[in-house]
Amino acid sequence: MDFNFKRLQLYEEPFYSIIPGKGSYPIGQVVLPVTFGTPANYRTEHLTFEVANFKTSYHAIFGRPMLVRFMAILNHTYLVLKMLAPNNVLSIYGDVETSYKCDMEAVQLAEALEYSANATAMLAEAQKVDKNQLMIP
Repeated sequence: MDFNFKRLQLYEEPFYSIIPGKGSYPIGQVVLPVTFGTPANYRTEHLTFEVANFKTSYHAIFGRPMLVRFMAILNHTYLVLKMLAPNNVLSIYGDVETSYKCDMEAVQLAEALEYSANATAMLAEAQKVDKNQLMIP
């Protein structure tokens, strides 16, 4: 995707629940066109994305504002997104296996971040201990 950083606007509101237990501050916001469908039957809307500098299994997250903008209906059980388009109803189907892999990556990433934070805290506490107390008589 061709990304023009000149379109990035400052944005300072935090968002939550991307990485479990962690709040994040975006680098900024950008408005991009998003298109679903085929050349014969498609729908395009301009959506606002918060740009963040962290690694997750997701590249973009569509939330309630996207569903409202596209007037879309989401069925989580069947991984289907339906919306109106000029020539017919668009149905976008998800892949259960890919969805499961992404969820597992997100869980593993959250566990790794928690482990790293705990290890850093333990190291900081260990450095506070007097060296003489570490000697075994």
